[in-house]
Amino acid sequence: MEHLKIPQSETLVSPRCTLQLEGPVSPAHIRTKKMHPQLDAFRRPAEQWEALIEIAELDEGRIIMACDGEVIVGYVTFHYADEYERWSEGNMEDLIELGAVEVANDYRGLGLAKKLIQLSFREEQLDRMIVFTTEYYWHWDLENTGLNVWDYRKMMEQLMKNVNMVWFATDDPEICSHPANCLMVRVGKYVPQSSVEAFDRLRFRQRFMY
Repeated sequence: MEHLKIPQSETLVSPRCTLQLEGPVSPAHIRTKKMHPQLDAFRRPAEQWEALIEIAELDEGRIIMACDGEVIVGYVTFHYADEYERWSEGNMEDLIELGAVEVANDYRGLGLAKKLIQLSFREEQLDRMIVFTTEYYWHWDLENTGLNVWDYRKMMEQLMKNVNMVWFATDDPEICSHPANCLMVRVGKYVPQSSVEAFDRLRFRQRFMY
């Protein structure tokens, strides 16, 4: 399957800083940057920098990032689901995961996450894909935001709704393990019905539930 990647860019000017938003970016471009030390939600910053390069090297991989000069201060990742997750079991070429959204603490409050996600979907780049994201409360930065799990979930839902991602039901055990967890999905307008049905079979192991 051809993965359409049309580079996008945008400059965000605020009283605090001027940021360059761009993507999908190449591995070589990421190598010219360094990670902000506060980008440590998933791995140490140096390890996450390596992970971004690896994702960008994938045929389906996409990195959309925000930079303050030569420093990456926020990013969004897209890639196929991990081979150990149920979402990979159907071997669906048109099912892609919005895997991570992270913004350095010092750059929050600028609407960066929203802008990066919106930039990702420009020019119908993902309209032939089913894009999903799994929201787990244990990944959320409750400490720095001061939000409880319900307010954080509401914030994440609102963020994803900016690109028309909506809540989908599932019987996935990890998502069902806590009521704040959720699955959000955007079905591109060119996705065939056969893919929608295949995704439904992944969402539910118990056929009577869909």
